[in-house]
Amino acid sequence: MTIRFEPEDNPHPFFEQMELLCGDDFYKCYQCGSCASSCPMTEHMEASPRKIMHLVRFGLGEKLAQLNTFWVCATCLCCQVNCPRGIDVARVMEALRTRTLRQKKDYLEPSRQRIAPVSEYPQIALVGAFRKLAC
Repeated sequence: MTIRFEPEDNPHPFFEQMELLCGDDFYKCYQCGSCASSCPMTEHMEASPRKIMHLVRFGLGEKLAQLNTFWVCATCLCCQVNCPRGIDVARVMEALRTRTLRQKKDYLEPSRQRIAPVSEYPQIALVGAFRKLAC
């Protein structure tokens, strides 16, 4: 038996926030895994972009808040380019970051981080960090 999950079935504040921040693209995801297979940062994430999309579709905001994936996302857009449905997964990740920041919960405290030479970081991670922090 197939169960269809539509946004109207569960008017949850999480869905309202996500639709406001990123649109309703995440409902089109059919879990093909193209986003996860093309992501250069997957090995550093606690959950793959595919799993994040799954959790978003079911409104599991509490579970999402425990993961580092949307902070590690480099916003390189490989996921969007390879998505057969044209979903902007990077925009979903940005919406999750924005949602967390609006709750005033800090995931990363810069003063507690190890200072490493810039040459140790991949360029795509630096570009992603600048995009996140330069708003």
